[in-house]
Amino acid sequence: MKYPELERCIEVIRKLRDPVGGCPWDLEQTHESLLKYLLEESYEYMEAVELKNPKLMEEELGDVLLQVLLHSTIAAESKRFNLESVAKVLADKIVRRHPHVFGDVKVTGSDDVVANWKDIKEKEKGTKKYTIDEKLLQSPALVSAFNIGKKSTAVNFDWDDYHQVANKVEEEWQEVKEELPPGNKYNKERVKEEIGDLLFSVAQLARHLDIDPENCLRDANRKFINRFKQVEDAVKAQGRKLEETPQTELEKIWIEVKKK
Repeated sequence: MKYPELERCIEVIRKLRDPVGGCPWDLEQTHESLLKYLLEESYEYMEAVELKNPKLMEEELGDVLLQVLLHSTIAAESKRFNLESVAKVLADKIVRRHPHVFGDVKVTGSDDVVANWKDIKEKEKGTKKYTIDEKLLQSPALVSAFNIGKKSTAVNFDWDDYHQVANKVEEEWQEVKEELPPGNKYNKERVKEEIGDLLFSVAQLARHLDIDPENCLRDANRKFINRFKQVEDAVKAQGRKLEETPQTELEKIWIEVKKK
C-alpha cells in the first residue's frame, strides 16, 4: 500500500523546517509554541463534523495532521522521536489493547471491549496512587471539571441530587458577588478563584442533569454568534455601523432578534 501524497506532505513539512531555505516562522516554532494551534485545529475539526461538511472536515483534519507532522519533525531534528516511531508506538498499543481483534480473546459487545481496554491499560501503567490526579487535567477545562466529577461520584464523593448542586452553584455565585464591592476596585486573584469555583460547580450541575457542559457551552456560543449576525445585519440595513450605534439601540435589536 502506497501513500504518495502523505509522503509528499511529510517532505513539504521537512522543507519548512530546513535551516537553509525554510520558513522563518516555522523554524521559530517549538513543541510549546505550537500547543495552542493543536488545540485550535482540533476544535475547528469538531466544528466541521458538527456542520456535517465532509469537504471542510477533510481540510480541517489536514490541519490537525499538520500539527502532528510539525511536532514529529521538530523531535526528529534532535533525535528524540520521529513520525515512524510515533506510528509504531500507536500501532503496537492498538494491537495490545484489542486482543479480541489481534488475539484469541472473545467479547460479546462494546462493554467488554471497554472493560478489557481498561484492564490492559492498568496493567501497562500500573495501579494509580490516586483516584483523581493530574491526568484529568489533560482536557479543556470544562471537560476536565466534568470528568473530575464523574471520578469522584464513582467513589461515593458527590452530591445526592441536582437540587443540592443547584444550591452549591448559588452559593458559589454569592461568593463571586462578595468579591465585587461597589466601585471598580476588586482583587483580581480572589475573583478569579471564585469564578473558577462557580464554573466548576456549574459543570457538576450539568453532569447531574446528564448534560455535557462542553457541548452546552459550544451551543450557547453558536447561538450568540447567530443572533449577533442578525443584529449586525439589522444595523447595516439602517445604513449604520455597529461601532457607531448606541448600546441601548443594539440591545433593543437584540431583544427583537431573540423574539424571532
